[in-house]
Amino acid sequence: MKQKLTITLAALMLAACATNNEEQLKKRAGELCQYIPDHELREEAREYMTADFYAVLDTMFNYLPEFEAMDHEWLYYFVTGNGGTIADYTVTAVELTDKDHAVATISVRQKWDEESSSGAFDSEAENKKESSSGAFDSEAENKKESPIDSTADVEEHKLYMVKVDGQWLMDDFDGHKADCIRHIAISRDEQARRDAISDYLVNEIGEHYLKGEICIPTIAVVASELADSDYVPVLCDCWVFWYTPSGDTLKCVSGGNHSGLMSLELKDGKYRVTSFEQTVDGAGWEPSARRIFGSYYDVYQNMHSNHDVQEAVRREQMRYYLKRHNLHYLYYQDYGWPAVKIEN
Repeated sequence: MKQKLTITLAALMLAACATNNEEQLKKRAGELCQYIPDHELREEAREYMTADFYAVLDTMFNYLPEFEAMDHEWLYYFVTGNGGTIADYTVTAVELTDKDHAVATISVRQKWDEESSSGAFDSEAENKKESSSGAFDSEAENKKESPIDSTADVEEHKLYMVKVDGQWLMDDFDGHKADCIRHIAISRDEQARRDAISDYLVNEIGEHYLKGEICIPTIAVVASELADSDYVPVLCDCWVFWYTPSGDTLKCVSGGNHSGLMSLELKDGKYRVTSFEQTVDGAGWEPSARRIFGSYYDVYQNMHSNHDVQEAVRREQMRYYLKRHNLHYLYYQDYGWPAVKIEN
């Protein structure tokens, strides 16, 4: 009897210990949820993530250039998307896969951002007051008091935890680490191509312009095919701009467009431009553009003819250039036009 009692007590103690450990893990997972990098990576998140996960995210959020705005937005919107909501997290379960690894199941419901939602609700209520009864006022008031979007589906996510020096840290979220690593590799390869094209535009094309002190090309890639060989064709819409600094402003002294097919060669781990077939000026421009860009002609024409897109790309690539060369200009200015702020 005494032996059975001892065994029973031991089993109860083990069960209680396991329950306690699970609750502690749940609590810790809940703490880590507050540092999920949704839209931005907070500096203080470093203490709640493994070193390699934070390094990957830091590269993603803070060091990769953003030339094609919104092309990879899903990598930045881990949970909330871009709908103006805040994620409300609930840890529903934690599975200990081994002594140093655990996976937490997270339920997420979207909560309206109070600033954006209150304005929307106020406007909505005001518009409907003219044509509806006081019942709507009550409905709008209820929305203000209950910012949780009750109509939104509850989403389930996985948070991966690793114990490092006795502390549980976030090591991944929904497999985004692998997604980010792939994107970083692709982005670095794309940037290596852009750098090769930029060098060519400065050294080969820019030589024929009135020179300033700084030459900053703008490169809008229309299409780029990844071939099995070391030859890489790049269809692009490029501009060459020479600037002369004046105080905090880069004044443009010359510039021009150069569109066409860049042929790049990868040799010894570096890209270089081997040839550039350009569109011709004057009456021959459209036939040459249609021939060079082929099925991508409409894409090229939409990019080439949209001044707002051109200027957005120009500002983005100027920011990258200035950051890369540790320069601190605030504006650029074309002759006869007002100065434009480089930062958004």
